[in-house]
Amino acid sequence: MIYASILQHAYCGSRKKTIEHTAHLLEQALKKHPKTNLVVLQELNPYSYFCQSENPKFFDLGEYFEEDKVFFSALAQKFKVVLVTSLFEKRAKGLYHNSAVVFEKDGSIAGVYRKMHIPDDPGFYEKFYFTPGDLGFEPITTSVGKLGLMVCWDQWYPEAARIMALKGAEILIYPSAIGFLEEDSNEEKNASKTHGRRSKEGMRSLMACL
Repeated sequence: MIYASILQHAYCGSRKKTIEHTAHLLEQALKKHPKTNLVVLQELNPYSYFCQSENPKFFDLGEYFEEDKVFFSALAQKFKVVLVTSLFEKRAKGLYHNSAVVFEKDGSIAGVYRKMHIPDDPGFYEKFYFTPGDLGFEPITTSVGKLGLMVCWDQWYPEAARIMALKGAEILIYPSAIGFLEEDSNEEKNASKTHGRRSKEGMRSLMACL
């Protein structure tokens, strides 16, 4: 049985303060819901959503990928939960991914998913930063079940959810940082929400959003 907690919160002014706040909220959530065995964090959890502009300085955040993995691994181990988060991965010079990482209850890495569908719209300039993933849509086996892990914009593409379901995913999980622009009409907002829901219809799903 999956008992899931979703954590979503604002950026706290620095990466260090933000992940410390995440740890505090996780501890509070588990006190209220001690049966929790799966925790889902938002997209690019340790940082602000820097993709609202194209600025080379933000590539420096990719340098924290290994350090961030150590931090969230320790959290998963401390609280004995399967923990899902999204991080900025520097894979090589000039090669970066928006990568979701699944940590097992013992702190080990159960699997990684690299975001496949990369938006390039006003306020969401992700193609400036991220290369599309190369790991495909493969469910990640954990102690709480097979997780169909994707990231944010992936959920608007029904073939992604379908592939995960056909490969045995028991639940779809989407760390996200999505919203609307001030100029978006209600009609556009409703159409987008409906599209997102329909793309994963018939499957259990969880989304944590910045």
